[in-house]
Amino acid sequence: MARYLITRLGQALVIVVLVTMITFVILHLLPGGVARATLGKEATLEQLAAFNREMGYDRPWAQQYVMYVERLLSGDLGYSFQLNQSVTEAIAQRLPKTMVLSLLSTLLAVVVAIPLGVVQAVRRNRWPDYAITGLSLLAYATPIFFMGLMMIILFSQVWPILPPEAPQGFTLGEVLADPAGLVLPTVTLAIVTIAVYSRYIRSSMVDNLNENYVRTARSKGLSERRVVGLHTLRNGLFPVITLLGMYLPALFSGALVVESLFNFPGMGQLFWQAALKRDFPILFGVTLIVAVATVLGALLADLLYAAVDPRVRLRAGRS
Repeated sequence: MARYLITRLGQALVIVVLVTMITFVILHLLPGGVARATLGKEATLEQLAAFNREMGYDRPWAQQYVMYVERLLSGDLGYSFQLNQSVTEAIAQRLPKTMVLSLLSTLLAVVVAIPLGVVQAVRRNRWPDYAITGLSLLAYATPIFFMGLMMIILFSQVWPILPPEAPQGFTLGEVLADPAGLVLPTVTLAIVTIAVYSRYIRSSMVDNLNENYVRTARSKGLSERRVVGLHTLRNGLFPVITLLGMYLPALFSGALVVESLFNFPGMGQLFWQAALKRDFPILFGVTLIVAVATVLGALLADLLYAAVDPRVRLRAGRS
């Protein structure tokens, strides 16, 4: 088990280093260089040269990369002249809000997807399975922005029971003080996730229902509810644990659309506004944070999977 943990930590570290190298190279491939992308088209040659000297961009690339990594390790992701604040500060203001939205949507998706997947597996190839499968495919194929627009029309115009705009607040406490405004963004972001998770749970449950331990449990006289809920579901959730970590990029891309649609002041909206204004420091800072979080999420999912699945521990011990 210890060897497995060390191996996975080493792989995660290598990926993080590769991510920093890729962002560094892309940053220096911007049209006109970093100075022109940061200062804009109106900047003079003297201003560009002064900027390159101050930031160290006139030095060899290897030395620049070392300086780049040192700044990242110290928490310096750059400075946004568009927002007139550091990238670290801008992300620190928005990240908790996106984390809350993502956490709420993930919890809602898991709570809804588990019973749906179980029903599909137990009633497979029957009308409940076909009905849930059809709805899941429809939800998965529907663009998330269209889903959000329909939510706004239905629950803010036709039945005006929820506000069409997400909570507007500078702090996380101000956002949480308006729970009604979080309903539509959370549900919109969770719908596609529910469709994905329910399909994975169904597939895993069907595989486990055909295992020998299920036949043994049934032969001992255990009720079907106990066999499904206690034995099969526990093993059937293993793939979902890994999926939770690997689904982070898709969750952020969904948050980007949802936050822009509902005017939610989170990371997605920050990224979208930075793309419109060509605010490259913000773009690269958010990209780096999401990439590292994805690597850490996948690592955590693997470690949790290894901790709960004895087959992984056995293979790790043999290796």
